[in-house]
Amino acid sequence: MEIGSPEWSALIAAGARAFGLALQPAQAAQMARHALQVLAWNRVTNLTSVTEPAAMACNHYLDSLAAAAFIPPAAALLDIGSGAGFPGIPLHLVCPGLETTLIDASRKKVSFLKQAIRELKLTRISALHVRAEELAGRGAEAPRYTVVVSRALSGTESFVRMALPLLADGGRILAMKGRMGVEEVSALERSARSGEFGAALSVRRCGYRVTGLACERSLLIFERIDG
Repeated sequence: MEIGSPEWSALIAAGARAFGLALQPAQAAQMARHALQVLAWNRVTNLTSVTEPAAMACNHYLDSLAAAAFIPPAAALLDIGSGAGFPGIPLHLVCPGLETTLIDASRKKVSFLKQAIRELKLTRISALHVRAEELAGRGAEAPRYTVVVSRALSGTESFVRMALPLLADGGRILAMKGRMGVEEVSALERSARSGEFGAALSVRRCGYRVTGLACERSLLIFERIDG
């Protein structure tokens, strides 16, 4: 299987259908173009250790699309630690009217993201070399986002603390994780409700499976508790 081949595109389309998404051929083609750019840059910049075509389709593109159902139309999306553009770029391709900001602390990765945006001729999307804490540090001038997402940051608690100051009223934080046990989720729920992350939050876990991958994965959705 080669990236962009009919088999690769069919795998992407089938996996998207499992998430309730009717992927258009042009969208699959854009993902293939992005994947080829990732591989080209990966020779000199460490973007990913997953380079086999089918594995890239499942681990990167399809896993990214799992968050699409939780993003409202025309949302302002912030992808923290975007790296090679996951999940931000696949989500931008499939979510209607999305305004997307990709940020990363690595200048080389941001250079890649900017080049990818140009090559794919994407609009309403930008890449910034900045840390989330720096954005939040702008105080009243800090941007606010409808959805803040990450699949690169391992520490859920630290990610939520980073995301909260950048979250718009009524917005949500999406943490994309691997398999999680009941006790781990329960501990997060207690911490979130108590305000330990900076505000009282509700949290729910949605388990999902990605076509071609054996293990169940987790999507944690955090939202402010009114009052």
